[in-house]
Amino acid sequence: MIDFLLLLCFFIIAFLVGYMLISKVPSLLHTPLMSMTNAISAITILGAFLIFAKKINGIESLLGTIAIIAATFNVVGGFVITNRMVKMFKSTKVNKSNNG
Repeated sequence: MIDFLLLLCFFIIAFLVGYMLISKVPSLLHTPLMSMTNAISAITILGAFLIFAKKINGIESLLGTIAIIAATFNVVGGFVITNRMVKMFKSTKVNKSNNG
């Protein structure tokens, strides 16, 4: 039970620190920050899978499942948004030919 409370405290502290840091990021840096959070979420997914590698109780299983779902949602959504941003900056070649 103490391990669970310790992990819960770490989670709450990480959430508060992350929220405070991200809320202060200017919108110009949003896309690079999004790419970094994709990498962090991928690490979260790997960590949750490592937790599932050993025998755990019901609440740990539920929290691990929620972590995997939330991190996967963040990774997929982040890549979709980053892909849209990259497409906005790609140059489009217009094929102009004067036949006349």
